[in-house]
Amino acid sequence: MAIRDVLLHIDSYPEATSDEAIEQAAGFTAAIGGVLSGLAVEVRIRAPNNPLADYLIGLSQLAEEEQERSHAACKAALVEFSRKAEAAGVLGQVLHARADLYLVGEYVAERARTRDLCLVPIADNLDGQRAFAEAVVFGSGRPAVLFRPGVANLSRGGLDTVVLAWDGSRTAARAMSDALPLLAKAREVRVLTVVGEKPDARAGLGEDVARHLKTHGVAAVVAEVAPDGRRVGQVLEDYAEKCGCDLLVMGAYGRSRVREFILGGATEHMLSHLKTPVL
Repeated sequence: MAIRDVLLHIDSYPEATSDEAIEQAAGFTAAIGGVLSGLAVEVRIRAPNNPLADYLIGLSQLAEEEQERSHAACKAALVEFSRKAEAAGVLGQVLHARADLYLVGEYVAERARTRDLCLVPIADNLDGQRAFAEAVVFGSGRPAVLFRPGVANLSRGGLDTVVLAWDGSRTAARAMSDALPLLAKAREVRVLTVVGEKPDARAGLGEDVARHLKTHGVAAVVAEVAPDGRRVGQVLEDYAEKCGCDLLVMGAYGRSRVREFILGGATEHMLSHLKTPVL
């Protein structure tokens, strides 16, 4: 099945998604033959009922002003989205919604469940998009592509090289399956195993992946690297940079506890050091 129905999360608070991110998303969607919908969610900030705080610092008024800033950012971003998506020939829906500040990620994840792919731009580690990305990756049940304009740019001219990180795990298998339509469009696909990083990550593990991909018309090259003292996330990052890949495909691992969510090492690294677009 082709990837046709693509959703772009457009941030509005504390900083709006950049015009460059919107343009890259439109170009990428055109390159893969999809239709792009833009979802801008303005935040609802509920100020606590505190007469003293209202008297001293105008807390309620500050909350209203921040909400209005988010509202204005949504409207401006959706105008820009409509213009760029239409110019690229990929314009789908233009969606404007509202959610509590700390529930925006969950709202986006829910909307992404009926899409083939969700694009999540990340500006930096402090822009709030990290939390949205985690919510989409672990809560939507659908593939997500994370990118960082200016650092990890989405390809707008088609996919040249795609790297599939393979450790034989369930999450890697899911990522491979979700990415098949994109792998089929790439000029070169590399199946990368970090040998010895996990007990099951052994030499030759990627050969059966190459066999499977071949049945789908994808000719893949099998590659193996040793960690040499590096964490697996760093190994993946170094390899992706060395071969100049347009997209890194990998499974995301996390586990929940009562009060926190703990990410796997490679997942944490990629979310914190995004230097290549990652599905």
